[in-house]
Amino acid sequence: MFAAVFRSSVPAIRVPGARGFSGSAARASMQRIAVVGGGQMGSGIAQVAATHNHDVTLVDVSQEALDRGRAYIAKSLKRVAKKKFPDDASAQGGFVDDVLARIALSTSPEAAVRDAALVVEAVVENIAVKQQLFAALAAAAPADAVLASNTSSLPIGKIAAPLGADARRRFVGLHFFNPVPQMKLVEVVRTDEAAPAVVDRAVAFAKAIGKTPAVCKDTPGFIVNRLLLPYMMEAIRLLERGVAEPRDIDTAMKLGAGYPMGPFELCDYVGLDTIKFIVDGWHQDGDGLQGNPLFAPSAKLDELVKSGRLGVKA
Repeated sequence: MFAAVFRSSVPAIRVPGARGFSGSAARASMQRIAVVGGGQMGSGIAQVAATHNHDVTLVDVSQEALDRGRAYIAKSLKRVAKKKFPDDASAQGGFVDDVLARIALSTSPEAAVRDAALVVEAVVENIAVKQQLFAALAAAAPADAVLASNTSSLPIGKIAAPLGADARRRFVGLHFFNPVPQMKLVEVVRTDEAAPAVVDRAVAFAKAIGKTPAVCKDTPGFIVNRLLLPYMMEAIRLLERGVAEPRDIDTAMKLGAGYPMGPFELCDYVGLDTIKFIVDGWHQDGDGLQGNPLFAPSAKLDELVKSGRLGVKA
């Protein structure tokens, strides 16, 4: 843990200029979701969508990666089933099997999105990788499919920028939080080009899978991270200035501000490398944030990341 480190689907969307499905085809397809990226976030999104009766295709680069994703989902579902049916092993097994049956696996993004109403990308936080992927996805997906990125830090508009105007109108951010099955919030991020009907569709999808959507414009960090990153960075700076130790800072914020986790506990959970990646990116190239002292590099953070002390995941 970071503190320890310091101490030792809905109606079809109609978009102008897009060719549409016939009514029956559109209604049938609105339950079909493609999730590209089978890591922890992508697997969590697939699990939640399938749990709420969507047909999901989970995509990754290899069968091995897909098998890991499916195993992660199965393990998570078993925990849910035990809480849902505490005294009924048969019901637990049936629940897990039913949800897994709604999740198909594929190593072909183009094939997976061919009949999808919603395509959610959850791959590595690299804008060039995402742009290249979406070029292929937009070409293969139906002309009225919603295209969404789960990025937590990259500008949605920049990811969509190389696409044609029609695809850009169908492009939004759908930022889920980790762990996806437990976290209720989804940030729905609208660009200046996103069609209002597409934003409405994304909001409706979030509600349909049991999440609470919060809509915001495309801005660095959206809502949560834009507020959270300065909080965590200022905690690190308090430590650097010798104001207090991590344990005392965490205790002060939990008991004095009513936060469920202190800033260092939260940093532990997020990952120090992730925090550094986001903050460095905003400081160098964030819209309106370049040079902002709130996001200035931290020598202590740089030192810990360089040494591989990244938090819980390390």
